[in-house]
Amino acid sequence: MDLSFTPDEERFRAQLRAWLADNVPPRWRSPSFWAGVPEADAFELRRNWERLRHSAGFAGISLPREYGGRGGTPGMQAIHDEESARARVPHSVNQIGLTFLVPTVMAVGTDEQKREIIPLLLRNDVIWCQGFSEPGAGSDLAALRTTGVLDGDEFVVTGQKVWTTNAAHGDKIFMLVRTEPGSQRHHGLSMLLVDMRQDGVEARPLRQMSGVSEFGEVFFTDARVKVTDCLGGVGNGWATAMLLLSFERGASGLAQYTAFRRQFDEIVAAAPPGRLDDPVLRQRLAQRIVDLECLRYHAMHVLTQVEQGEELGAGSSLTKLQWSQTHQQLWETFDDLLGPEATLARPDPDTDLRAMHREAMWSRSVTIWGGSSQVQRNIVAERVLGLPR
Repeated sequence: MDLSFTPDEERFRAQLRAWLADNVPPRWRSPSFWAGVPEADAFELRRNWERLRHSAGFAGISLPREYGGRGGTPGMQAIHDEESARARVPHSVNQIGLTFLVPTVMAVGTDEQKREIIPLLLRNDVIWCQGFSEPGAGSDLAALRTTGVLDGDEFVVTGQKVWTTNAAHGDKIFMLVRTEPGSQRHHGLSMLLVDMRQDGVEARPLRQMSGVSEFGEVFFTDARVKVTDCLGGVGNGWATAMLLLSFERGASGLAQYTAFRRQFDEIVAAAPPGRLDDPVLRQRLAQRIVDLECLRYHAMHVLTQVEQGEELGAGSSLTKLQWSQTHQQLWETFDDLLGPEATLARPDPDTDLRAMHREAMWSRSVTIWGGSSQVQRNIVAERVLGLPR
C-alpha cells in the first residue's frame, strides 16, 4: 500500500486547493446554507458552479483529454475528491453519471458512445439517472420485470423503476431491461440508455423522511430506444451491471473519509453540555475515530490497487460495506449524543442542527442502496473468502 502521492500530484493538489479557495462562495461552507435553499434553486446553483469548474479544467480529472477530461492520474482524481470534500464543495448534480456510468462507458462502450456521452455529461448538459431498483425487486436486481420488446431497430420499453436518484432532473437514464422474452433471473438482460424527455416516460418525486425529494419513481409506457443505445451488448446486461456496480461500490474513499471526519467534529461540537462526560459515549466516539482511520487506510489500499491496474471486482463490496457502515454508525452516535433532540426536524433554516438532522436521516439509506449490507456480506463470503453458499 502506497500512502504517498507523486510531486506532480502534489502540485495538482496545490493548484486545485487555490482554485477552490477562490471560487467556492464562503456562505456555501456552512451546512445551514444548503438546508435553507429550495431544492430546485440548489440544483441550479450546483449545476452552474460545476460548469465553471469544468471550464477551469477541474472535471473528469482522470479521463482522456479527447473526451473532455484532464488526462490525469488516479491519484489526481483521489486528490480532487479529497480536496473538494475538504472545501465543502456541494455534491455533483451528475454524481450518478460521473461515478458509475462514465467508467463503465470507458470500459465497454463503443467509440461513438464515448464521444456522445462523456463530454456532455462533464459539462452537465445532460443529467443522468440510474434505473435498477423496481417495486418488488429491491436488492434482488435479477428479479426485475421492465421489458424491452424489439421493434425494427428500436426497443419498446414498458415497466417501472423506483428509488431513482435525480429522477426529477434527469435527461437520460441507464437502466437494466429484460430484452429477451421468457428469460429468467440474470439471463436476457440489457443495459439501455433511454431518453427521459420523450413521450412515454413519466418521473414522479418521492419525498423522504429527511424532507427532500432526491429520489423518484419512473414509469415507462412504450418508450423507445435505439438498439445502438445499448451499453455492453444486447443480452449482456447482467455483466455490464456488475461492472458498473463495482465502480459504485469501490468509489474513492478519501473524499468520504474527509467528509465523515469533519462530520465527526461537528457532531462532537453539537453535544449538549455534560454529555461528553459520559464514559460510555466517550468510548463510542473513540470507536468512531478508529472506524474512520480504518476507512482512510482502506481507501489508500484501493487507490494503490487502481494505480497498479488491478481490477476491484468482488472486493469492491468490502469498500461499500465498510464506508456505509462507518457512515451510519457515525450518525447513530449523533443520535446517542443528542438524545430526543436528534429526532426533531428544525424549522429554522439558519441552524446547523437542521442540516445535521437531514444528514442523520439520509444515513439510514446508505446500507441499502448500491446493494444492501446483507448482500455485500454474501458477496464477500462467497466470492472473496470462497465460503460455500
